[in-house]
Amino acid sequence: MRARKNPLLRTRRPLLPPGARSRAAHLLAAAAGQGRFELPCCTACGRFAWPMPELCPACLSEVALQPAPAAGRVISATTAEVPADAYFRERAPWRVGLVQMDCGPQAVVHLGPDCAPGDKVALNLMLDRAGQAVLFAAKKGQDMTADPQWHEMTANPRDRRVLITDARHVAALPLARALVKAGAQTVVVGVPEDWKPLPARAEFATIPGVTLLPLDLVSDRSVEDLARDIGGKVEILINTADWPRPGGLGAPTAAADARQAMEVVAFGLMRLARVFGPAMAGRGADGDGGAVAWVNVGSVFGRAHPPVLAGYAAAHAAALAFGQALRADLAQGGVRLLTVLSGPTEDDWFQTFVQPKVGGKALADAIVMGLMKGLEEVVVGDLARDLLDRLAENPKALERELAQGRF
Repeated sequence: MRARKNPLLRTRRPLLPPGARSRAAHLLAAAAGQGRFELPCCTACGRFAWPMPELCPACLSEVALQPAPAAGRVISATTAEVPADAYFRERAPWRVGLVQMDCGPQAVVHLGPDCAPGDKVALNLMLDRAGQAVLFAAKKGQDMTADPQWHEMTANPRDRRVLITDARHVAALPLARALVKAGAQTVVVGVPEDWKPLPARAEFATIPGVTLLPLDLVSDRSVEDLARDIGGKVEILINTADWPRPGGLGAPTAAADARQAMEVVAFGLMRLARVFGPAMAGRGADGDGGAVAWVNVGSVFGRAHPPVLAGYAAAHAAALAFGQALRADLAQGGVRLLTVLSGPTEDDWFQTFVQPKVGGKALADAIVMGLMKGLEEVVVGDLARDLLDRLAENPKALERELAQGRF
């Protein structure tokens, strides 16, 4: 349990690390945001480079990201006691080092504790608070969860106050358990249509630190009422609200289902963003317990659109678009947006879909893993990964296959 904040001390304004990067360097940010360790590699001579060059520094050929050995050796280590940049000055002392990577180039990296010249280290490609890709080096197998520098790069739930928006989601109960196990201080779980029976209510009650409160994302008043009560305390918000209803455009209830899906998934996200977003962005630098992450649990069908889920896919596609705007707003305070793309879950509404489906525990574990690693995108389920691979390879072929019901 972290110490209570002293109300007489100033609240730090959100500051960000230097964020200027070339356009090509954003390829590294995409890899880091998905948890991939990939470095620039020459397509002609095969040499790796760092940082991201426009052309190969050896032969001036084109470069592309390729998987690389994630290891190296420390050449030198420095502790900056009074850094020049305001962001690092407020978090000093800050350790940096020069590392000789096993794949060839040398790189200036953020350095874990107890790393000395000559030590072998594991390398991590991570996102800093400005959303830019950086290298972090630490001893292999070392537990970094207590390191303040690592803490700045991730969204560890430990000692955080978390809001899960929909207790009726298949992942809500295992997610609450996983967050408490990870050390979350409190977990508030929203209950839509609280007048309806909640089968898992008794199980939620057995989890220490978990509280159930009414929350209907289709109601402005409900969202605003909860924001007035806990909006200034939420440090991780996990939006699990969903409305899975199968049916194409010609289904008898297609219009009503699509409208409700939009209200819950897309406009529900907008309602949350309007009242919780500014408070979280404003607390991005509020000490060790500042706001760190917003998680949108969405469907892969927001990117790959099967006709049999026309309205549902459209709602999740709209939520992905709203999510990009929300990411930009949260980034001003250094708060990360994690997009989770799941395949069909073990929900009654996906009963007719073929296996494998995504279980609640698998989805919950993936969310907590994404927070612990500071990611921006997590794909859950074999079907979801397969659909995205096919979409990247041949979008038109996937469109035809989905039209034929071939998932």
